[in-house]
Amino acid sequence: MTDTHGAARSGLSIDHTAVDDIQVLTLRGEIDHAVTKELTEALLSHGSMTRPRTVVDLSGVTFMDSSGINALITAHQSMNDAQGWLRMAGVQDSVLRVLELVGLDQVIPSHSTVEQALAP
Repeated sequence: MTDTHGAARSGLSIDHTAVDDIQVLTLRGEIDHAVTKELTEALLSHGSMTRPRTVVDLSGVTFMDSSGINALITAHQSMNDAQGWLRMAGVQDSVLRVLELVGLDQVIPSHSTVEQALAP
């Protein structure tokens, strides 16, 4: 199942898929304050999953500011509280640098590919 979220009109597209009960969000574009609400809603929309598990594919994200970092932290905390997890995949160098500067790469696991992030 693929669902494209409405954030596309504001500079970010969000595609939802599921692989073995794991939500995969594929993001493309820029993450800033203008898309924070849509991104947070997408990250937290794990429906009826009792153990929400989400992989965020950031390979198509070219820019992220503190708004994106805050959305990822909120989602990470929510999923941990529900005995689930959040993982990042395919982070481009420009975005990875921001994540490393604030230490988020030490809190949320980051993988080279979505396939690696989906592995147990």
